[in-house]
Amino acid sequence: MSRVVLAASDDELARRVAAAADGDVHVLPAGRLPGDPARLFEQLTDGELPEVLMIGPGAPAVEVLGLAARMDAQCPGISVVLVARQEPELWQAAMRAGIRDLLDPGADVGEIRAAIERAAQAAAGRRRALRPADDTSRYTGRVITVASPKGGVGKTTVATNLAIGLTASAPQSTVLVDLDVQFGDVASALGLVPEHTLPDAVHGPASQDTMVLKTFLTGHPSGLYAVCGSDSPAAGDTVSAADVTALLTSLAREFRYVVVDTAPGLSEQTLAALDRATDVVMLSSMDVPGVRGLRKELDVLRELCMIPAGRHVVMNFADPKGGLSVRDVETTIGTGVDVVLPRSSAVPASTNQGVPLLQSGGRDPMTKELRRLVARFAATPLVSSGRVRARHRAAS
Repeated sequence: MSRVVLAASDDELARRVAAAADGDVHVLPAGRLPGDPARLFEQLTDGELPEVLMIGPGAPAVEVLGLAARMDAQCPGISVVLVARQEPELWQAAMRAGIRDLLDPGADVGEIRAAIERAAQAAAGRRRALRPADDTSRYTGRVITVASPKGGVGKTTVATNLAIGLTASAPQSTVLVDLDVQFGDVASALGLVPEHTLPDAVHGPASQDTMVLKTFLTGHPSGLYAVCGSDSPAAGDTVSAADVTALLTSLAREFRYVVVDTAPGLSEQTLAALDRATDVVMLSSMDVPGVRGLRKELDVLRELCMIPAGRHVVMNFADPKGGLSVRDVETTIGTGVDVVLPRSSAVPASTNQGVPLLQSGGRDPMTKELRRLVARFAATPLVSSGRVRARHRAAS
């Protein structure tokens, strides 16, 4: 029998449901029904998701319908069964909220068993429809780690715009992970107020099941999903390299693109992200300290054999008056520069407003070059990397 979670129930109903489910039931403690599926899952101490959520008559209808609607949108692989008096108006509201079945409070063990079987079959069918057999290979996605040796070089700006651009290319198939575990500000850069943060995503039920993990992501109006940075440095320090590896592996199974914004330098979390990456965006400011730092970081990663085949060197804050040309930079770091982002007065306003440049749709040179960066990863490139590099060299 499929696993059942029972909420808002009395002892007598719990006894009948346990008999109908052959004992494979988790009864939640009495209390207000959580409005958020993630809060509901936090009460499952073993982290195992059910196939059927059965809600007893002890919860107000408005709470039940609200939770059921969120379950239908966020966790379509779980069927909701409501135990309540079968009134026509409730039937209509229950159907709109995605509730699979309505049981009378006096239903006997056989009726409950049949309802659980119907709900479990519906849940299994929806999971198959959502994730067909060939979907796993299709969505073992690209993990794009954005890294830099120093802070203040615009790494979060690049990561958020890259993620927004890829979302436009692959709606609902891109997730951005804020891996600056102590001082990450992806949420601010995207204008988000997250309910869950990075430590929530790597600990507890979310670390055990990708369906739960998805409920811990923060949605952005563009269709992008985000794992936002921790609320405090102390909370962020609880995230280990092993946690990072497990999180990125899980997300890569569910999303076409996983963009990772890392902390400056080579922390254990950043090294874990680089180890899991299919692509790395090596970012530096276009000045002497930044370029020297980038050369040192590239040397270290070469020694560790941690530069993936997909390597993209990006220079930020390019300024004709700065005294460095692209050729100077390439000579220093010993490799080619792929994209050059010009210094732009539009960036501070974008950061302060929490609206990435690629979301606002501006036409300044910075926005155009960010689109070229996105084109290196998107399914339909806007322009070949060779043309990008040739144009930069001609300009320099």
